[in-house]
Amino acid sequence: MVEERTTDGKRIAQLLASEVDGREDSGLSALDVADADPDAEGSADGELAYRIVSHAGDETVAFAAVYAHEDRTRVEFQAGVDAAAEAAADAGLRVRPKAVRPPRTVVFVEDGAAVKRATDAVVAALQALEETG
Repeated sequence: MVEERTTDGKRIAQLLASEVDGREDSGLSALDVADADPDAEGSADGELAYRIVSHAGDETVAFAAVYAHEDRTRVEFQAGVDAAAEAAADAGLRVRPKAVRPPRTVVFVEDGAAVKRATDAVVAALQALEETG
């Protein structure tokens, strides 16, 4: 039996967008995919595929940016960065801090099977954002 892994960065980003848009549980309905670039194919350095935004009342808050690479996707969390880092690490995903102001957390999604685990990091970051108001 042949096992196929989805390692195309564009496809992984699309799968993650579907999870964010499609899941109504865990409060994900508070998030939207915005500024999607349908032409983003992925590159070695990463190409912005879309942003994830949160709605707090009438205000739209930058939540994360999703970049397609040739062989993976990276999610740069701008909100709930500590919670995202902890949840992603607990799920076995590669995580690193990004030393900018304000700080960000970068989570690497290496294949399609890791999308559900990355979604858990999105949920954790959203819950942290909601708790801090």
